[in-house]
Amino acid sequence: MIAPVKNKALFSSNAFSINLVTYPTNHSVMSHIDPVQQGRYYKLNFVLVKPKAGGVFKCSKCIINWFNRVYLFRPDKYEHSVSKIESGKRVLLSFALNI
Repeated sequence: MIAPVKNKALFSSNAFSINLVTYPTNHSVMSHIDPVQQGRYYKLNFVLVKPKAGGVFKCSKCIINWFNRVYLFRPDKYEHSVSKIESGKRVLLSFALNI
């Protein structure tokens, strides 16, 4: 059985949220776009812990990709995914803004 993703909300409002997200071994995120009701949706993700193998973030268009550790992108506009985490875990500090 695959361990569940742990998503700890550190702050949440209608327009802004901060989450600490832990993805376990064998987890992956299929390619998708995050729908929003209105406005523009931005995510700024900091990879705090990289998996030993796998867990590679892919986005059809990133605004910023800094050393494969810091990503700023529009999840409402561009497809994004994470490859299967083969070994270890992936921990993100994620800031989301909907304006």
